[in-house]
Amino acid sequence: MKRREFLKSVTAVAAGSVLPAAPAVVSPAKAQSRQETLLIVSESGPNNLDIHGVGTNVPGYEVSWNCYDRLISHEMKTVNGIPYYDRDKFKMELADDMNVGDMSVTFKLKKDATFQDGTPVTAKDVKWSLDRAVTVGGFPTFQMGAGSLTKPEQFVVVDDHTVRVDFQRKDRLTIPDLAVIVPCVINSELVKKNATEKDPWGLEYTKQNTAGSGAYRVAKWTAGSEVILERNDAWKAGPLPKVKRIVWRMVPSAGNRRALLERGDADISYDLPNKDFVELKDAGKLHIVSTPYSNGIQYIGMNVKTPPFDNPKVRQAVACAIPYQKIMDAVLFGLGRPMFGAPADARTEVAWPQPHRFTTDIAKAKQLMTEAGYPNGFETTLSFDLGFAGVNEPVCVLTQESLAQIGIKTTINKVPGANWRTELNKKTLPLYTNVFSGWLDYPEYFFIWCYHGKNSIFNTMSYQSKEMDALIEGAVSAAANGDKAAYEKDVKGFVDLAFADMPRIPLYQPYVNVAMQKSVSGYQYWFHRRLDYRALVKG
Repeated sequence: MKRREFLKSVTAVAAGSVLPAAPAVVSPAKAQSRQETLLIVSESGPNNLDIHGVGTNVPGYEVSWNCYDRLISHEMKTVNGIPYYDRDKFKMELADDMNVGDMSVTFKLKKDATFQDGTPVTAKDVKWSLDRAVTVGGFPTFQMGAGSLTKPEQFVVVDDHTVRVDFQRKDRLTIPDLAVIVPCVINSELVKKNATEKDPWGLEYTKQNTAGSGAYRVAKWTAGSEVILERNDAWKAGPLPKVKRIVWRMVPSAGNRRALLERGDADISYDLPNKDFVELKDAGKLHIVSTPYSNGIQYIGMNVKTPPFDNPKVRQAVACAIPYQKIMDAVLFGLGRPMFGAPADARTEVAWPQPHRFTTDIAKAKQLMTEAGYPNGFETTLSFDLGFAGVNEPVCVLTQESLAQIGIKTTINKVPGANWRTELNKKTLPLYTNVFSGWLDYPEYFFIWCYHGKNSIFNTMSYQSKEMDALIEGAVSAAANGDKAAYEKDVKGFVDLAFADMPRIPLYQPYVNVAMQKSVSGYQYWFHRRLDYRALVKG
């Protein structure tokens, strides 16, 4: 679609008129005023509507968050004037009551909650959904395991409106892990009707269809182009949202996204280049919000299973060759927190993320390459997620230029966003950039995902270290038992080891940047970094 045609179609949606691509959604009989429709434009969109699906990408999280409910969620607090989820305070969502015991937690369900087809939500649906999460494998099962939720036997139906979750062990991550996106409650009978012998959990059905009780449902999805969501007017898990319809368009061109915002045709965009966010903020016509990722970094990762990145000195050489400050200046325009260049005498903190001590030093990098046995360098590929090319591509170009100075010749590999998670999961990319942000804001949680020998999808380096595993597990145990001294020792230990072995090189802590029309309010920062439509208000 040409830009002019796209703008015409967006304007048609803005006016509430018929959009040929989606007549079932925007019809004369169901026309909503522009006031009740929110138009979002982004670089990429979901590849799967189900958080339990294989390779579901980050935009897919946004769909799941808004279309499904969980038993509990988080209260809000204010950080730098922005509503920000409160890590330590929970609120009820599908549950009416939560009673935490010594080795279990019991939830009473809302008795008037229904799925979007009118079916009542029962404890059997909750159990089936949690059973699915811990059984289906891959990302969702690992996510549940991070909170010691691993066996279907842990989820017990007490009666139609009561479910109990038994603890395997004392773990401070268990309750928070029930409030993330993965333990969503699914209409089990609907999905089972659409399951097959080869697909017992109905993943093919839920890839294309939402089957939740949440505030919104997907009315139409055209992969790579558009998602249209409609409000569930029977939603019982919170106050009814003000916005009736969400039109979420995928607009690959950053220039077009910016133009749509500046014309007033689009209401929100959240993945423009940082330069655009700075300029738009200075212009003052839009509301710009910038919030550091909680528990997150952008990094350069290396596959440590195979040469040449199995050699620690090669990894250290790369860490000395990264053009850190150029990336901060030319790509981020100040919208990021440096994760490099810590003073040599700086003490390791009991915190994550925190900066490592490496800085750009080409001479030292060349020396390390020689010591590693690669005085003439080598050739490799440098991969990135094309779904977030606005930042990833310039990071890779600058890194490519700098690595060439120490003999490392890289071919940049642009991986389509819909395939990125699948490629990461293969653990074959030798060199790449990626972002990881831990949903639970604890150092040990980040390290469980990214450095533990369980080798989750986000241990993209396939890093294995028994010493690292012991330190991570020690921190988890110490946190559960309230042993502050042991916890601090273990956290400092695993941070020091990560920076010594350097299987991945932290670059910076990114910011979530969101541009909104001034008529839009209610934006909240969440651990998953995606939009929560339920709180947004227009006008």
